[in-house]
Amino acid sequence: MNFIEELRWRGMLQDMIPGLEDQLAKEMTVAYIGFDPTAPSLHIGNLAAIMLLKHFQLCGHKPIALVGGATGMIGDPSGKAAEREFLSEDTLRANQVGIQKQLEKFLEFHAGANSAEVVNNYDWFKEFSFLGFLREAGKFLTVNYMMSKDSVKKRLETGISFTEFSYQLLQGYDFYHLYKHKNVRLQMGGSDQWGNITTGTEIIRRKEGHDEDATERAAFALTTPLVTKADGTKFGKSESGNVWLDAEKTSPYAFFQFWLNAADADVPRLIRVFTLYTKDQIVELEKQHAEAPHLRILQKAVAEEVTTRVHGAKVCALVMEASTLLFSKDAVELIATASEELLGQLPIHEVSAELLGDCKNLTDLISVGTDNLIFPSKGEARKAIQNNAVSVNKIKVTDPNAALGFEKIRGKYILVGNGKQKNYILSFK
Repeated sequence: MNFIEELRWRGMLQDMIPGLEDQLAKEMTVAYIGFDPTAPSLHIGNLAAIMLLKHFQLCGHKPIALVGGATGMIGDPSGKAAEREFLSEDTLRANQVGIQKQLEKFLEFHAGANSAEVVNNYDWFKEFSFLGFLREAGKFLTVNYMMSKDSVKKRLETGISFTEFSYQLLQGYDFYHLYKHKNVRLQMGGSDQWGNITTGTEIIRRKEGHDEDATERAAFALTTPLVTKADGTKFGKSESGNVWLDAEKTSPYAFFQFWLNAADADVPRLIRVFTLYTKDQIVELEKQHAEAPHLRILQKAVAEEVTTRVHGAKVCALVMEASTLLFSKDAVELIATASEELLGQLPIHEVSAELLGDCKNLTDLISVGTDNLIFPSKGEARKAIQNNAVSVNKIKVTDPNAALGFEKIRGKYILVGNGKQKNYILSFK
């Protein structure tokens, strides 16, 4: 496949340095993307970048994922309004281990010449002295050049430390190091990284003594558009915050539901960016979706493929079964007879004895009694009950003062419905 053409039809190409297509056509090329290890897991905001590496490898080239153990100690100022707190080296190392395991679900690390690799920039920065770094990297860029970057200009009004100001030098030197030691010719990333990436190409050009229009051994940059919703807002967060790839931080069920609940206006972009469906397959799925939008065919296709890749086919199958179960008219009976394995995938919220003790009626239970999981206040809960929107064990409840003596499924669960789209299983000890 042609990598650039693949990105174009998927809407995944923002900017690139001219000459890149010729380089990719000439030989197997090595490219890298950097990942910030400030959390023990990647989230779906990182998935577009991961898919860049995936397509790059599928097109016969070699992908490298750089986990920024050194740059993670500083933090990228791009898109940030304030400086982040520093993390310890031990925390960053632990985060890197988790991130590599997640990358292994997408990239092939035993594929011969174009096998994926993971590198850590702490491995080369740990040996640098301050003076050594100034001589190796700082000497080759002017302050004027560095201040022209959007990531810096946007922070000048609120203030930017020298530490964060130097971030682009560190990232730029990463590119140079990989260029010299791993034959990397291309750095890729989100469109907000264009300034940092081109800083790397400039350091390479100046240190190697290349003319500005030289093509021999040139370094290249490519960015992908940031994924936004149809209304222009940032994609990748749920009501509870980031949607993580780690099952401990975002359950597979919640992960699947996030994609399943995508708006019709957003899903044509999501299926192109986050799945490996071909152009013909997507056209066919879009046709089927247009004929029966209520079946959410596109959403199901995205949810199934991404959940399978992140959590495995077995877990995805259980999650899909759990999702069907929860919205079935026979949900109460199905929960009563479900296997422990299936129950483990259902979104079960345990009601604490302490909170339960303060609940006098159903209104209390589905608001403060569940730590505002279902409704943010007693008033909202009472209003929903009065509007016939709340059910318990699939039976509508219209009295806000209904007592809590509901029959429990399996002796410890009740199923609370909020409208047609939201169901919650509450567990009582």
